[in-house]
Amino acid sequence: MKLLLLLALVALAQCHITRIPLRRGKSLRQVLRENGLLEQFLERHPYNPAAKFLDIFGSSEPMVNYLDNEYYGTISIGTPVQEFTVIFDTGSSNLWVPSIYCRSLACSDHNHFNPTKSSTFVSTNESVSIAYGTGSMTGILGYDTVTVADIEVHNQIFGLSVTEPGDFFYYAPFDGILGLAFPSIASSGATPVFDNMMAEHLVARDLFSVYLSKDGKSGSFVLFGAIDPLYTLTGIKWIPLSAETYWQITMDRVTLDDNVIGCDHTCQAIVDTGTSLIVMSNKAYAATMSDLGADSEGYISCDSVSSLPDIVFHINGHRFPVPPSAYVTESEGICSLGFESMGVPTESGELWILGDVFIREYYVIFDRATNKVGLSRLL
Repeated sequence: MKLLLLLALVALAQCHITRIPLRRGKSLRQVLRENGLLEQFLERHPYNPAAKFLDIFGSSEPMVNYLDNEYYGTISIGTPVQEFTVIFDTGSSNLWVPSIYCRSLACSDHNHFNPTKSSTFVSTNESVSIAYGTGSMTGILGYDTVTVADIEVHNQIFGLSVTEPGDFFYYAPFDGILGLAFPSIASSGATPVFDNMMAEHLVARDLFSVYLSKDGKSGSFVLFGAIDPLYTLTGIKWIPLSAETYWQITMDRVTLDDNVIGCDHTCQAIVDTGTSLIVMSNKAYAATMSDLGADSEGYISCDSVSSLPDIVFHINGHRFPVPPSAYVTESEGICSLGFESMGVPTESGELWILGDVFIREYYVIFDRATNKVGLSRLL
């Protein structure tokens, strides 16, 4: 075993791979709460965690769904480089950042891309619109060199915001979004960054993998072009995709104490780094809250946490448990569950979103060569 691990590490060192460190910081929800703006924000921007998955062929990307994200990385655009903090989001496909043309207050406290200072920027006459719930970010599309750690992607199309609605996004701890889903859902037909990495042979393998640290620890990363064997010591279970849009898979069922609480006749699930919680149907949410003894808002007595069961996701014939230590959060003596209701039913049947609460328990491999998701339980 040790020899195989050593050989794997040597092979990893020799490959052209790129590890992007992710830092864990405050979410937009936390910042708004600290500034006394959360209630007003939620009134003006109704929150539906499934909204970005309900319009697959549209040109909108509901930014309110990034309210709880805590993991951010850094990329650069242009020559010389201009740096931006972004969310690496497997639930969307576009890259966009604020531009100097944006005069909205929401843009004023973020880094702005200045195309006049980049010798490699190429403008277009194309526009892009990204929905924010009650308004939209409007922008223009352009091409430039995007640098992700040591990978330079030339002639990458991306959005430059011109307007961003509302004052609330002034407080957002990120500048933009780098989408890692499939080209089929990209707004304006833009080619995603990772697709260009593959086309230009900038990665050793046509896959990337994600590790999200727990409990505020450092070390989170996105790894392009490789699988780190240090995070797959428990083996990898591979799951075929059911659609090449999002990283979407078929789930068999979901249980608590061996009792089915949802997805009883199979359903669809999306593995999404751009969603913080585990999102489920209204019916499954009600059953889960009842079985765990929580109220309708997901709050639970901290004294009962030690006796709570694992929630188990049955996928492709395998069990993927998530323990209460992962799905219960305690803050100032108040305990809440990391689950959320879908808000509205989906037309295509029951849908679950496996967000960061799930991903923190597993090293996740997103394989474009085989169109599979790999899960390896973390030790």
